[in-house]
Amino acid sequence: MKRTASAQWTGDLRSGKGLMSSSSGVLRDTPYSFLTRFENAPGTNPEELIAAAHAGCFTMAFSGALGRAGFTPEKLSTSAALTLEQVDGNWTITAIHLSTTGKVPRVSSDQFAQIAADAKANCPVSRVLKAHITVEAKLEG
Repeated sequence: MKRTASAQWTGDLRSGKGLMSSSSGVLRDTPYSFLTRFENAPGTNPEELIAAAHAGCFTMAFSGALGRAGFTPEKLSTSAALTLEQVDGNWTITAIHLSTTGKVPRVSSDQFAQIAADAKANCPVSRVLKAHITVEAKLEG
């Protein structure tokens, strides 16, 4: 299974602008810029999308793990706080904090925490941070 997305950028880093799209159409020429990424201007940015993906992936993985343990959640809610900071002169995602709450009949607090830790370790977005990344670069004209 493969999922795809694309991005375009015009101009220099500070005053340029970009567009992101996903094959599903959920993102369609969604604008982003230096200001939306580094200065909190309205709009999206790659790190926000990673945080959203992590919250969604983890919550689904958590539901699945609870189910395998014999528990059916009535509700799970997760927020992801991604930290982007300079490390040795390079912008780096240094941490993602997942905060989750749930309404799950019959589960103890210890079981809930243990199953959450397993879901965090095993959801695909958690594991992508360890992925093998390749790049193909072609110069036009």
